[in-house]
Amino acid sequence: MGAFEYQALDTHGRTVKGILEGDAERQVRAALREKGLTPLHVDAIVDRGSKQNQHFTWQRGMSKNELAILTRQFATLISAGLTIEECLNALIEQSESARSRSMIAGVRGKVLEGQSLATAMSSFPSAFPSIYRSMVDAGEQSGQLDGVLDRLADFTESRQSLQQEVLLAFIYPALVVLVAFLAVTGLMIYVVPQVARVFLNSGQELPWLTTALIGLSDLVRMGGIYALIVIVLTVVGFRLLLRQEEIRYRWHQFLLRLPLVGRLIRGVNSARITSTLGILTSSGIPLLSALQSARDIPEILPMRSAMESAYKAVREGGNLSQSLNRSGLFPPVVIHLIASGESTGKLDTMLERASATQERELRNRVRALTAVLEPTLLLVAGAIIFMIVLAILLPIFEMNRLII
Repeated sequence: MGAFEYQALDTHGRTVKGILEGDAERQVRAALREKGLTPLHVDAIVDRGSKQNQHFTWQRGMSKNELAILTRQFATLISAGLTIEECLNALIEQSESARSRSMIAGVRGKVLEGQSLATAMSSFPSAFPSIYRSMVDAGEQSGQLDGVLDRLADFTESRQSLQQEVLLAFIYPALVVLVAFLAVTGLMIYVVPQVARVFLNSGQELPWLTTALIGLSDLVRMGGIYALIVIVLTVVGFRLLLRQEEIRYRWHQFLLRLPLVGRLIRGVNSARITSTLGILTSSGIPLLSALQSARDIPEILPMRSAMESAYKAVREGGNLSQSLNRSGLFPPVVIHLIASGESTGKLDTMLERASATQERELRNRVRALTAVLEPTLLLVAGAIIFMIVLAILLPIFEMNRLII
């Protein structure tokens, strides 16, 4: 039995939408007619790439925040002793997003067909990542789905919280830069030309700072649109170049060499890698399988290549810590904790500890960076505006001196 999304007309001619389960589209249309509805569209709920011949495809998957909330609700319902079918029914009712309800209904339909929960989720890869499905499969096979879902809920919530904290930390500096740019642009386009016209008509010899400001204002007004076009074309061209893996690899290498940015990138990716490996291994998944699932976790290509090398080394009987250490991309504390876990047989515990250490260090580094960045940006913006105001006031001061 599958899930179908329908659009139909009621007896008053109003359009209604919803989800029904059935074995075929014809059965769903018959069920709608029995309810007094005239079906317009009935489409099977599938994910993009899973069935090419279906009319309905997903433009994008479930958001990370929606997935974190769903996982926590699922873990709570399973812990309360409900069956998987009952949990899915409750999740469909509780979900506020039509997209999420449709996906959960699709999973429920495949579970009713006799598929496992992990297999049913694999029909929606854009909503449920491979790591997520691997952990659910491990929980089903071990009979500890409630515990695995609980750890998975903690994992998704922690990951979402870290990303939001890093993002929010840079919103204020970005707003400062934007407001300062708009203020300076407005002064250069509208205020400076009006003042310059007065000074030029007076025939007064202007200070060099005022002359430079007037020239810069003319340049902004005459060539601003061309500069904007050049910037947009440069950004678009650069993004097109980054689609080539070799160029993107070199760009990522350059980012990793930057003093502050490189440490932040290594910290973010190290935290994601260790937390993912920790949650997978603690759920009973072998290290080699966990590495196979976590190879694509890093967004930075050199670190992804390091994970690929680590997977090959472990597959050949090598140590994870030694392989990661050879790359030189992971913080020393992460390498030491992994090595300690390998020697003591508590790799899952040490991976989770390494993840917690990296997340804590990353948060502290972001706070310190923003604490320095915010006043610095304010001072720079204030200095620029002060120079503009000073360039306008200097001729006025000289005129007053001549009058006196």
